[in-house]
Amino acid sequence: MTTGEPVAGPDGAVDAAQAASGSSALAVRLAMAMFVLVVDTSLMNVSIAKVVEDVDTTVSGIQGAIALEALVSAAFILIGGKIGDLIGRKRAFVLGLLGYAIGALAMAVCQSLTVIIIFWAIIGGFGASLLLPAMQSLIHGNFTGPAQKKAYALVGAAAAIAAAVGPLIGGFLTTFLSWRVGFLLEVVVIGIVLAGMGLIRDVPYTGSRAIDLVGALLSAVGMGGVVVGVLVWQEGGEYVGVLIALGAVALGSLAWWLRRRKREGRPTLVDPELFTHDLFRLGISSQMLQNIALGGAMIALPIYLQMVLEYNALETGLTIAPLSLTMFATALVAGRRAGRRRPAVIIRAGWVLLSAGMLLLLPIVPRAESGWALVVPLAIAGGGLGLLVSQLNNYTLSPISDERVSEAAGVNSAAGSFGLSFGLAFAGAIMLATLSFTFTQMAEDSSVLPPAAQHQVADALEEDAEVLSNTQLQRQLADQPPEIQEEILRINTDARPRALQVALLVPILAGLLGLVNGARMMRRPDPAPSDAAEMALA
Repeated sequence: MTTGEPVAGPDGAVDAAQAASGSSALAVRLAMAMFVLVVDTSLMNVSIAKVVEDVDTTVSGIQGAIALEALVSAAFILIGGKIGDLIGRKRAFVLGLLGYAIGALAMAVCQSLTVIIIFWAIIGGFGASLLLPAMQSLIHGNFTGPAQKKAYALVGAAAAIAAAVGPLIGGFLTTFLSWRVGFLLEVVVIGIVLAGMGLIRDVPYTGSRAIDLVGALLSAVGMGGVVVGVLVWQEGGEYVGVLIALGAVALGSLAWWLRRRKREGRPTLVDPELFTHDLFRLGISSQMLQNIALGGAMIALPIYLQMVLEYNALETGLTIAPLSLTMFATALVAGRRAGRRRPAVIIRAGWVLLSAGMLLLLPIVPRAESGWALVVPLAIAGGGLGLLVSQLNNYTLSPISDERVSEAAGVNSAAGSFGLSFGLAFAGAIMLATLSFTFTQMAEDSSVLPPAAQHQVADALEEDAEVLSNTQLQRQLADQPPEIQEEILRINTDARPRALQVALLVPILAGLLGLVNGARMMRRPDPAPSDAAEMALA
């Protein structure tokens, strides 16, 4: 009886002739892996308040862990691709899944922020850096012809659907069960994927096995220094300028090193000739800006909803849904019906809508009494993101030859992941810095708070600025006189929206810079459609 799955041999490996045409069961399992990869961060975003409460930590600590996870993925994704070349793509895929499973399992049982940072952010992030490049190679090596296009489409659709429904799934599980259940389900899905490893035929690597260790180190230090410096600033640590400067110098040194290695004919972490293509440079910078905007919005909005409006996870997910669902729907429609419209025109329209949606939020934030007030701006911004998603991948990779598109896609993914981590970190840091400054200034200007209380507020915020709901703050002020409680609650009510307005300037600025890129794209010739680009994973 025909099952639609290739038959495994005695050693558990799929017959090469059968695997070459592609297995629907394998494509589904790869799509499941991608779904878990994307939905993971959404689960954390909508569950911030409950995670903070259950683990007894701070909003800034969880926000930092989310940014760190994206950073580790970005910093090591190029290295992860090379590791896959050396140890085998199938083995790298398995190790990536195991890293992600370890992170998810740790989240299901963790009792401290330290565990979240080590196992979820670092080990899970490194798992993602192995998983993404290996997945692309395995699809390319296990499918041919129409089956290959279908596999790429299925995995891409899984990522898009996860981004769209992730906030809803996370909100539902957190509200009615527990956020820990969501991570346990991730482990179950990963287990199902691992159980189907016999369906995968490994893809041999025939290129150079030499490693650009210096390039790898400069890449990790460069991206890591910038984002970690922002996170240290957020926590009030020292040597912030040194860390950010170290990251900037490392990134500049990386560019010099790659050009030097190329001139000498030695292997490079990334071929610097990729950056000679004007469309590629514009594309990856736009990809980075798009993810900075997305990261900034997806950390500021959940904190606002949970800490200011005191929404639970499901209410948070439902409120954010117009952004994610509109992004998914617009990307789907624009990808199919772009017709003869210039990609640059669609990209420019995306930046206009994204910037307009975020700008509309600024006057609404301090006045909103419920999430309904955010629906229209979020839908507008989501439509803009959808237009960008529908075009940027093909635009970026269109000038790259088919044999080099995998390497270019890795650079594209690294730029996107770095942008996401920077947006998450910078929006959170700006928000807390503004909160600290505004709260302290308003306390010092208060005619109700005595000088001793003013100094106490200032010292506490300097030590650990934090976003607190009025309910949380009332519990902390239980021993204070009624007039002191009322005044501090008033200050908190006024300071939090202002801080979140400033945080929204991060996606707004990214959108405006994207518009500049869009104007430059309008002056360039249209890219030629690329089948290889369409099949490359974002």
